[in-house]
Amino acid sequence: MVMLFKSALTGVLDPLLRRPDRVQAAALCWRKGKKGKEVLLITSRDTGRWIIPKGWPIEGLDGAGTAAQEAWEEAGVKPGKIKRQPLGLYHYVKRLSNGIPAPIEASVYPIEVARLADKFPECRERKRSWMSPEQAAMLVDEPELQDLLRAF
Repeated sequence: MVMLFKSALTGVLDPLLRRPDRVQAAALCWRKGKKGKEVLLITSRDTGRWIIPKGWPIEGLDGAGTAAQEAWEEAGVKPGKIKRQPLGLYHYVKRLSNGIPAPIEASVYPIEVARLADKFPECRERKRSWMSPEQAAMLVDEPELQDLLRAF
């Protein structure tokens, strides 16, 4: 009986009580196009949904630095100008590797793209596409991110 209780504690309660930080840094990658600003969307690895690059805080980097690192790893972005202050926030629910849903608050940092690399860490796992902010707002699922894109 004690082993059953211990198993339940470590298998169910532990993950609930020891969730990772629920804050992420996201990159709104953009460039000047012929018809105005264009933003870069990428597909998620699991479902193929259109998203912006984002990830957990990286030790030694601030939010903007983390966003730039995620933009490189997930989209091959070589940054130009990076805004150190976030443009805004959006919320979503992420299913963690243990299956538990975790509410996430993502701070969005605008990153001007100097160029895109052909080879980058996740190049075989994602698609990427340039589009207008309005078009991007129609493709992403998160309402607050839609609002940020429309206002960009």
